[in-house]
Amino acid sequence: MQPGSPSVTPPAVDLFIQRWQKAGGSERANYQLFLTELCALLDLPQPKPAGDDTRDNAYVFERRVVMRQPDGGSNNGFIDLYRRGCFVLEAKQTGKALDSSGWDKAMLRAHNQADQYARALPADEGRPPFILVADVGRNIELYAEFSRSGATYTPYPDPRSHRIRLEDLRREDIRERLRAVWLDPQGLDPARRSARVTREIADRLATLAKSLEAAGHAPQKVAGFLMRALFTMFAEDVGLLPARSFTELLHSLKDSPLTFAPMLEHLWQNMNVGGFSPILRGNVLRFNGGLFAEATAIPLDRDQLDLLLKASEADWRYVEPAIFGTLLERALDSRERHKLGAHYTPRAYVERLVLPTVIEPLRSEWKEVQTAALAFEQQGKHKDAVAEIRAFHRHLCEVRVLDPACGSGNFLYVTLEHMKRLEGEVLNLLHDLGESQGLLELEGVTVDPHQFLGLEINPRAAKIAEMVLWIGYLQWHFRTHGTVNPPEPVLRDFRNIEHRDALIAYEREEFVTGADGRPVTRWDGVTYKASPVTGEPIPDETAQVVQMRYVNPKKAEWPQADYVVGNPPFIGAATMRRALGDGYVDAVRGTWPEVPESADFVMYWWHIAGERVRAGEARRFGFITTNSIKQTFNRRVIEAQLGAKNPLSLAFAIPDHPWVDAADGAAVRIAMTVGAGGEQEGTLLQVTDERETDRDAVDVTLQARTGKLFADLKAGADIAGVQALRANLGVSSPGVKLHGAGFIITPDEAEQLGLSRCEGLENHIRAYRNGRDLADRPRGVYVIDLFGLSAEDARSKYPSVYQWVLERVRPEREAKGHTKDGAGYAKFWWLFGKPRQELRRMLGGLPRYIGTIETTKHRSFQFLGADILPDNMLIGIASDDGFPLGVLSSRVHVAWALAAGGRLGVGNDPRYNKTRCFETFPFP
Repeated sequence: MQPGSPSVTPPAVDLFIQRWQKAGGSERANYQLFLTELCALLDLPQPKPAGDDTRDNAYVFERRVVMRQPDGGSNNGFIDLYRRGCFVLEAKQTGKALDSSGWDKAMLRAHNQADQYARALPADEGRPPFILVADVGRNIELYAEFSRSGATYTPYPDPRSHRIRLEDLRREDIRERLRAVWLDPQGLDPARRSARVTREIADRLATLAKSLEAAGHAPQKVAGFLMRALFTMFAEDVGLLPARSFTELLHSLKDSPLTFAPMLEHLWQNMNVGGFSPILRGNVLRFNGGLFAEATAIPLDRDQLDLLLKASEADWRYVEPAIFGTLLERALDSRERHKLGAHYTPRAYVERLVLPTVIEPLRSEWKEVQTAALAFEQQGKHKDAVAEIRAFHRHLCEVRVLDPACGSGNFLYVTLEHMKRLEGEVLNLLHDLGESQGLLELEGVTVDPHQFLGLEINPRAAKIAEMVLWIGYLQWHFRTHGTVNPPEPVLRDFRNIEHRDALIAYEREEFVTGADGRPVTRWDGVTYKASPVTGEPIPDETAQVVQMRYVNPKKAEWPQADYVVGNPPFIGAATMRRALGDGYVDAVRGTWPEVPESADFVMYWWHIAGERVRAGEARRFGFITTNSIKQTFNRRVIEAQLGAKNPLSLAFAIPDHPWVDAADGAAVRIAMTVGAGGEQEGTLLQVTDERETDRDAVDVTLQARTGKLFADLKAGADIAGVQALRANLGVSSPGVKLHGAGFIITPDEAEQLGLSRCEGLENHIRAYRNGRDLADRPRGVYVIDLFGLSAEDARSKYPSVYQWVLERVRPEREAKGHTKDGAGYAKFWWLFGKPRQELRRMLGGLPRYIGTIETTKHRSFQFLGADILPDNMLIGIASDDGFPLGVLSSRVHVAWALAAGGRLGVGNDPRYNKTRCFETFPFP
C-alpha cells in the first residue's frame, strides 16, 4: 500500500467479487467499468480522459497506436488500458469455461494483440515491462519483460501462478502484486532482490574461505568443501532436505565444533547414496552426481562455524544463479576476492543476447505449435492436438546449447531459465487439454542441465558452472511442479561442462627453456599492481609463470549443439602474447590460419561458430565482443562469413552497448552479434539513451530497425562493403609508434643533448605531437628519432644521444624481449617500434601535411609542419594543398567518417580508420 492509503477490507473485496462474478455481455460494455472499480478497490489512481495528442495520453483507456503493416501501409489500433512505463492491458469477456481449449485460444489471441500494441508504441516511450490480459470479471494474466528491449513477454512470476482468478483478490500478496504493476513495475523484477541476497551470501563465503586458507587449508580443498556446504543449504531451503535441518544441525554444533567435521561427512555420505540419515533422523534423497562422492569436511573453530551458520540462515531460494557463479568464483579465489564488491555482469545484459540467439527461435516454433494444436482441438481432433504439443515438448527437451567459454555458467543458466519458463507454458497447455504435467518429468522428459554444454579452461569455474546449472534447474523444478520432488538421483553427473581449451587440442605441454637450460618465464597475464604514477592497475611483472610450448596442436572439437552463445575473453590482438604467452598464441594462430593475426582473441570463437552454422551443424550463435568488432581488423572475419558461398547472415546486432566485465567488474563497451545460416534480414538495436542507476546495470533505451545487416553492424547502405579507391592509396598512414617513453625529451633536454650545436642532429631530434597536443595546447616536447642510423652510427655521430637512449629505452625493451614481438624490438632497441618508413616516403619534400586524431569525439583536420613527427594515434595525410583540407573538414566527409569508421573504448569515441574512412572516400 502507498504510505497513508487505507488497507482493503475483506467486505469490500467480497462485494467486488460478488458483483463481477455475475457479469455477462461483451467486454466493450463492461471492461472499463471493471477496471475502474478494480482501481478503486486497490486504491490506485483512476485513468485520465484521453486527448487528441497521444503524447499526453500516459494513462488512458483506448490509447491509439499506429500499427505498421508488412506492405508499408498502416492502421490505428487501440489499447484497452495503457499506463506509460507500466503496462499494456487487453480485455476480453470470453464467456467460455476457464482453462478450456476455447478459453486458452481466446486468451492467446488477446495476448498476441497486446504484444503487437506494445511493439507499436513510439520508440521514445519504450516498451512497458508488463502485458496484462483480462477476462473481465474472471481472470487477469500477467506477462513481464523487464529488460524492455523487445524480447518476448513471459508469464509472471512463473507459468504456474501468472493467472489471477477473481477469488485470488482476497489474498493480500496478490493485491500488492497488482498495485506494484500499476505503481512500481520494475520493483517486481526478481533479479533486484536476488542480487542483494546473493551478494550477502557471497561475502560471507569469502570471509570463511579466507579464514580457512589462513588456517593452512589448500584453496582447492576449501572450494570443494564450501561448494558441498552451500548446496546443502540450498537443498534444505527448497525442500530437498527437511526444512531447517542443516541449519539446526549447525546450531547444535556451535558449542562442540570438534564433532562438526565427522557429522557433516556422515551426512554427505548419506546424501550421496540416499536412505536413512541418523544425523537428520529421517530419510534423505539420493543426490549423487559427483558433488558428494567426495564427502570430506574441514574442521571449523567456533568463529568459522558461526560464519557458516550465518550463510545458512540466508534464504537460498532467492539466490540468483545468473550472478552467483561470478561472485562465488571471486569468493573462492584469493586473487579475485578483493573484487567481490565490484560490479558483475547484469542479468538483463545477458538476456539481451540469449533471447535473440536461442529463445526467440524456440518461441517462434512454439507459437506455430500453439496455433496448430488449438486448431486441431477446435476440429475435435484432441489426440492430434496433444501429439503436436508433446512433440514440441520432446524437441525442447532435446535442444542442446553450448557456451564455449562458459566461465561460471551465467549465460547457460539464463538460457536454462528461459527454456524452463517455456516448458512451463507447454505443460500448462497440456494440462488445459486434460493431460498430466507431472508424468512427463517422472518419465525423465524435461528440460534439464544435460542440455547445457560448456567449455572452460579454469577448473574451479567449470565446477561452479555445473553447480549453478543444478541450482537453477532445481529452483525452476519447484516453481513449475510445486512440492513434487525431482526423480532420484537428484544430481546427475552429465559431464556437460568440460574443463579444456576451446580452440586447440594438443599432445602435451613442455617448458620453454633458455640457452642456460632454465625455464623461460613470462607475466602470468592476470596479476596487476597499482601504477606508482597514476594509481591505475598495470601488469605486475613479478608475477611470473613458465612459458609453455604446445606439442602438435590441432583444432579443438566442440560438442554438437543447436545453439552457441557466450562471452569469450576480451583480449586484443596486440596484448594476446603478453596475456597468454608466445607458445599458446603461436599454437592458436598456426592452427587457425583462416583468422587474421590482427583480429582480437574473441574472433576465433566467432569464426568457429560461423563455420558450424554455415555447415548446418548449429542453428544460430550469439557472442559478446568488444565494440571494436566493427573495426577493419575484426570485420574481416565477419566479412568472410557473410560473403561465403553459402553465406551467414546477421540475425541480430547491437553495435555498441555498456557492459560490466565479469572478470574484474570493469565498465567496457561491447557489441552483440547473432549469426544464422542463409540470406535473411536481421534486427538492429541502437542504444539511444543511457541512464546510471544505483544497481550494476545502466538502464538503456533501445531503438529497433530491421533490414539486411552488414559487417559494420549497420543496416541500409553497405558501407562496410565499399572498396578503396586507387587515387587515395599510398597517401595516408598512422604516425610512429615509439615503444619506449625514453625517446621523448623536453626542449631543455634537447639542448643538453646538442640540438642547435651538433650538425645534423636536427634531423634526429624532432618536434613531436600526439592526439592531446592537437586537441589541446601542444606540450612542446621533442622525440629522438634515429631512423636511418645503425647503433654504431648513432654512437659515433651523436654519443650523448646514444647514451640517453641506451640508458632509458634499452632496459625497457630488453625487459619485454621474451615475447616474439618484444624480441624484435629489443634487437633494434635504438629505433622506434614502428618507424613508419611508408609515411616518411609520403611526406618527403612536402613543407606541411594534414593531420587528424585517430580516436576522438570531435573530428577535425589541420596542417602540421614537415618538421613535426606524428604519434601513432594521429593519421598523417600527405598533402600540403588547402583544397583537400577543406574537403576533409566538410560535413559530408565527417558524416562519411562517422559511418565508415568504428568506435572505440569506454568513451565510445569515433575512430578514423584510414583504410575505411580516407581511402574509400570519393573526393570531388
